[in-house]
Amino acid sequence: MMSFPDPNSLVCSKILEKTELALIKLSNSLKIATLSRNFLKEIVIPLAIYFNSLERKKDPYFIGFTGGQGSGKTTLSEFVQLVLQIGFDKKTIGFSLDDIYKTPEEREEDAKNIHPLCRVRGVPGTHDIQLGLDTLDSLCSAVSSTLTSIPAFSKPLDRHMPKDTWRKYKGRPDFIFFDGWCVGSKPISTENWKRPMNKLEEEEDPEGIWSKWSNKELDGNYQVLFNRFDILLMIKVPNMEHVYESRWIQEKTLAKTLTDPELKKKIMTKEEVWRFVMHYERLTRYILEEMPSFADIVLKRDQDFNFSFIKTSK
Repeated sequence: MMSFPDPNSLVCSKILEKTELALIKLSNSLKIATLSRNFLKEIVIPLAIYFNSLERKKDPYFIGFTGGQGSGKTTLSEFVQLVLQIGFDKKTIGFSLDDIYKTPEEREEDAKNIHPLCRVRGVPGTHDIQLGLDTLDSLCSAVSSTLTSIPAFSKPLDRHMPKDTWRKYKGRPDFIFFDGWCVGSKPISTENWKRPMNKLEEEEDPEGIWSKWSNKELDGNYQVLFNRFDILLMIKVPNMEHVYESRWIQEKTLAKTLTDPELKKKIMTKEEVWRFVMHYERLTRYILEEMPSFADIVLKRDQDFNFSFIKTSK
């Protein structure tokens, strides 16, 4: 395994030249208004080269990308995967924590038995972690003819896409990428549990029943999944307020990609986005404080959406 690549090295320049047109095409398909060449040169290309330099092993490398809502983790994952595919002829597959939500019916059952806020997707406890583990196991044990169905979830519809429409990945990949807002996180200590942190918690969970339930869920099978990461990359944003703004930008970008009039009606207003992100605030603040100490790679994203490395694997 090589040391972390210098963006100005000859190998970085060659890989950028080889993949740049494909990356621009991907950027256009994702409705990214402006793609910085420096972002490709200084962030995407070095990450792909570093991952490609990892010592070969039998099982695929399982790489987690984490960051607050709208931080760019899914987009970064797609860019890095494309460089690995085109630049190094590697086989990759990626899916997300957002793809393995519990069904609305399952969440409704939790809402009846535990707390009404359990019906809102997003926090630990609202995912089908076993589905994620089963998908991972299928990819890791696959032979050349194995077909693995990759879960897919529609946020506007708030349910999984029909299983017969899920992507079918054939064979065993070299890399599996998995992203999510709380991927790799550890549970919050229950000692000195903080009082309600925002208007949502004050109005709907003043006793902390829901937030403590979610924290306990995070301490269960989520840790089984997260402990399988070979590498954890964190995108660290400036503060919680930046998460709110980024999630609103994400919602507006989603609206641009939708063509179905019925789905467009599901797009949230700015006020709805603010209320929605309140569900995530307690754990997000904890992640911003604690995760940089144990993540393998940490990227800082500033207020102007510029990225830089503040921690890399040695």
